[in-house]
Amino acid sequence: MIGAITAGLFNAPVPPLSIEYLIIAGGAGGGSRWGGGGGGGGYLTASNLELNLGTNYTVTCGAGGAKGAGNAGIPGSDGSNSVFNILTATGGGGGGGESVSSNGRNGGSGGGGSAAVPDSTGGTGSQGSNGGVGKSGSGGGGGGGTTAGGAASGPSSYVGGAGGTGYTSSLSGSSTVYSSGGGGGALTTGGSATGGGGAGGNTGNASDASPANRGGGGGGGGAAGGIGYDGGNGSSGFVVLKYLDTRTITIGAGLTGSTASAGGFKTTTITAGTGNVSWT
Repeated sequence: MIGAITAGLFNAPVPPLSIEYLIIAGGAGGGSRWGGGGGGGGYLTASNLELNLGTNYTVTCGAGGAKGAGNAGIPGSDGSNSVFNILTATGGGGGGGESVSSNGRNGGSGGGGSAAVPDSTGGTGSQGSNGGVGKSGSGGGGGGGTTAGGAASGPSSYVGGAGGTGYTSSLSGSSTVYSSGGGGGALTTGGSATGGGGAGGNTGNASDASPANRGGGGGGGGAAGGIGYDGGNGSSGFVVLKYLDTRTITIGAGLTGSTASAGGFKTTTITAGTGNVSWT
């Protein structure tokens, strides 16, 4: 009986392909004029996903959301979803605008609320954290990341909320922070941001999330002297796939990507587009 069990273990089927993946959605844009910071893009990662050889799997790299622009208090746009097969990382929620759609939008991580009256709520995060509260007459809340976006401080200080911190992964080859939230805009001090999220503005435009393929949210625009300023654009997402170097990937038309080999594995990084991949 023991021999039969042992033989059965040795004869167990081996998965044809097992991969580790990282899927980052596009970060959202920040709102203008005391705007809320954009939420970070959704973040999905796991190992030992079993796939079949010779099968096409869909990949989409989500774009970053556009900033809320101009003096009218326009909200930031949501980031776009990133997809691998049936897995979807949800784009970040746009930051609220001071005059139009003042609450932060829901998304992978929620956008920050703006400095509208009454206080504006942050959006809800489905794969990350919620956006921060915007304080009327003060500043916008920070966009969410791993942690919730910070709330703007009261009118005595006029400081925008800090963007939520992001997620750290080394799957792409080096330890990098992804999906950070953008800081909220304010009159005196824009909210801070780290890990690729855009800082909030004060007497000027907010910062864009950067660089590309980090999924960070853009900062909320500042305001001074009755003039409002632009929010920041969100950063695009990407998809990373790691597998044994005995396998060969085909990156289909419509996708931009590259493959590197190290330590017995290949790592394919897809940075833009929509299309299919397959392995042999």
